[in-house]
Amino acid sequence: MTTPIEAVRLADPYPGYAALVAERPFAFDPAVNAWVAADAAAVRAVLDSAALRVRPVAEPVPAGIVGTPAGEVFGDLVRMTDGDLQQRLKGVVVEALGSADPAYAARLAAEQTRAALAALPAGGEVPFEELMFAVPARVVAALCGLDADGSAEAARLIGDFVQCIPALATSEQQRAAALAAARLRELLGPGIEHAEAAGDGLLAGLVRAARDASWTRTAPLLANAVGFLSQTYDATAGLIGNTLLALARGEETPKTLAATEAFVREVARHDAPIQNTRRFAAEPFRHGGAEVAPGEQVLVLLAAANRDPAVNPDPHAFRPGREAPVVFTFGAAAHRCPGQGLAVAIAGAVIGALLDSGFDPARLRAAAGPHGPAGPAEVTYRPLANARIPVL
Repeated sequence: MTTPIEAVRLADPYPGYAALVAERPFAFDPAVNAWVAADAAAVRAVLDSAALRVRPVAEPVPAGIVGTPAGEVFGDLVRMTDGDLQQRLKGVVVEALGSADPAYAARLAAEQTRAALAALPAGGEVPFEELMFAVPARVVAALCGLDADGSAEAARLIGDFVQCIPALATSEQQRAAALAAARLRELLGPGIEHAEAAGDGLLAGLVRAARDASWTRTAPLLANAVGFLSQTYDATAGLIGNTLLALARGEETPKTLAATEAFVREVARHDAPIQNTRRFAAEPFRHGGAEVAPGEQVLVLLAAANRDPAVNPDPHAFRPGREAPVVFTFGAAAHRCPGQGLAVAIAGAVIGALLDSGFDPARLRAAAGPHGPAGPAEVTYRPLANARIPVL
């Protein structure tokens, strides 16, 4: 029987998710040794609860990176911490991201995409890996004020850093993440120190927001500058890849930038790039008739809740431009990701530039899964526990 974690890599995990929503919306699953929240009510309750934390109480930083630059960055990320200080810093991060211009980010992403395609030799294959991972990371690095060389280096380094985040990270991955974190702080540090002189960009916005909030500690600001890159990496890659697969399955190709962004937003709901997250009980948590004891875990199925008919009518239909869709992909409550607008703008621009180049998504149809006209060919997904990123 497929577990909710293994489902992330299935060609079509959604029938299994639908069964959980209907039959076991909040229940303990011994196969994953965790409570599983599947329907929208349970997911919302879990994400709203102060009794549940984003990290185990006894291990706020993974043991393998404690005392390293990766551990220092990890321990200051607003997405990996809880409490009053986290909320103050989260406000700073949200304000900084709110100052970023999604239209400018989209222009950068389109330019980067066109440049990557122009560099191909005649008859060369589309560099999907670069478009999905490197281009979004380079765009965010540029928004942080790095030049072309620095942005390219930061995009490579963030791929090493994010390897320390999964629970099953190897010691080799953790060492690479430590080296990457140290170098990323070197690259981004001057932007924090001289942000006032720079005047604009994400780092300048971060420093201004910190000043307005009377936040004086520099290290957490620098850590969350690294966080801008790490949050972009897997999530935007999955958003781009899953959008391409939706087009390959025959969904109507959008004709305008606004239509493309609406298409991408529906992909974020319908085939979420981040399928699940976890919470850890610091205190007893009750939902319905169930009680989660301190020390137990909750696996939060964001992708299942996105398809809950209680919040999204006809949830399995792909319908760009839905009226007031409920989307859990970017989290909720204190840990809701504030970068949703940037992610959608960047992904939409990459897709738009690729389509404008003459790329036909039908070329991917053999890998588009059981809903494509070509039959039940199975797409391959990266072996990740929570991110749904196709290998194209």
